Amino acid sequence: MGPGKISMENSLGLKTESETDPLLPASGFASSSSSSNASSAEPSPLIKDDKFFGLSGQDEVLYAGYGGCDFNDVELRMIRAEERRVKEKELVMKLDCWLLPCLVVIYIMNYIDRTAITSARLKGLEHDLHLTDLQFDTVLAALYVSFIPAQIISNMILNRVSRPSFYISCCVILWGLTSACTAVTRNYHDIMLCRIFIGIPEAAFYPGAVFLLSRWYTRKELAFRSAILYFGSLISNAFGSLIAAGILANMEGQLGLSAWRWLFIIEGFVTIVVGVGSMYILPDYPNNTEWLTLEERKLACLRLTEDGGEADKDRSTDSAFRGLIAAISDYKVWIFAVMMFTQLLGLSFTNFFPTLTASLGFSTTISLLLAAPPWIFAAVGSLFNARHADRTGERFFHLSTPWIGTMIGFVIALVTADTGARYVSMFLMAGGKIGFALTLVWVSNVVPRPPAKRAAAIGVVNGLGNLGSLVGAFAWKKVWGPLYHPSMWISLIALMCTTLLAILMRSILIKENKKLDEKENEPLERSERERIQEAATLEGISFREAAARKKGFRYLY
Repeated sequence: MGPGKISMENSLGLKTESETDPLLPASGFASSSSSSNASSAEPSPLIKDDKFFGLSGQDEVLYAGYGGCDFNDVELRMIRAEERRVKEKELVMKLDCWLLPCLVVIYIMNYIDRTAITSARLKGLEHDLHLTDLQFDTVLAALYVSFIPAQIISNMILNRVSRPSFYISCCVILWGLTSACTAVTRNYHDIMLCRIFIGIPEAAFYPGAVFLLSRWYTRKELAFRSAILYFGSLISNAFGSLIAAGILANMEGQLGLSAWRWLFIIEGFVTIVVGVGSMYILPDYPNNTEWLTLEERKLACLRLTEDGGEADKDRSTDSAFRGLIAAISDYKVWIFAVMMFTQLLGLSFTNFFPTLTASLGFSTTISLLLAAPPWIFAAVGSLFNARHADRTGERFFHLSTPWIGTMIGFVIALVTADTGARYVSMFLMAGGKIGFALTLVWVSNVVPRPPAKRAAAIGVVNGLGNLGSLVGAFAWKKVWGPLYHPSMWISLIALMCTTLLAILMRSILIKENKKLDEKENEPLERSERERIQEAATLEGISFREAAARKKGFRYLY
């Protein structure tokens, strides 16, 4: 036996050697149990392979360690190395089949409920409620008064609750109920209250859903899954218009109610049903999702620990408030927030898309039908774009290329009044959402640990960024129609700024990776050693292997 090695038998009777680290006491090798049970814990097998934990040779095995999950049992769960890929593939497929469809359906209802007001506008909402053009724009903007701050607070809460499935589902039910209440509004003040209150539960969903995905998928799986999530938003823009067209065309006068009131009643009721069903389908976190086996939960934790270089778990000192302070102290988070602001201002035409298609000169029903194909194009494009982004690990060009297409669309609409050309420009404009689908994914990649900081960062970026939507609500004035040239100039300039900020972020991350390369052989700082040792302890691996994994982390740009 060489110097610095200790030979012992693990709980399965397999002899292993554990390397001691000069930075740690001799008793400090990893254990699969918590510190309170350290005295009774068995040592873990030494990692002897770059890909798998365990013993080399014919008996090579993999320990699916705790990776941030707290379990009462301390028995080592051994998975043969050759079975690892199969079991991991089965786990990801199970998540894809349960988590993603549920989130997509919720997101469809989220956008349908939020944008129903623009469809209702075409069937007399302004007239019935006696709204002026300025009042209608204010009603649109009112949602963001509550929506923006609530996103930050909600994500901080989401990271602390043990059952995100219950939390998100309750928010879905609440916004469905509030949306249905819009049907009984009688004046400007009534609908203002509905819009303000609907913003609070709706704020929980998108940043919360991205954070939930980041608790289950690795960095190179996250872009495609987030695009599938955002697919729900884009499809809702398409089929939401089709559903609205059907309701508005056939429900006028039923039970003495206007068609636009039926629009809110029907869509709100469907949302409530979706919210109730999602309570039983959405997962919680890897350590407490009941429809996964214990082995699957441990493997889910291990995957994320390997991906981020440390356990995907908050320390006892990582409170929600500390996570927020850490997020707002990181200048990269502020660059992302400004980039999100200018991007959403540039894409603010989304809420006015039925108005834009109506400007082509067709009937209400035809205008709503014409609004669907551009969003179907954007939805399909977002999946292909994100899939390629995951395979390559590249971020900047996958975000900026669709923005450039949108800017070209604005230019086409600015230089011609031809109906065909303007409709083509709407496809390019809608394509800008292809890049938007990856924005919070990039934030999650750049701020991977701890979860408290990541949750706050996602909330801050998406929350403050939605100020762009607030400003954008006043950028598409009815008096600027039917061509809306001033609105398009505002959006075009905003997307130019977005692209410049993305270039800045890319250059920053390239420099950060170079610094990580230079620090590869430098001694670790004390705080870094503590986090690495914690990850090693939670996973049941050696400190050296955990340190090597941490040093191998690089930012995706």
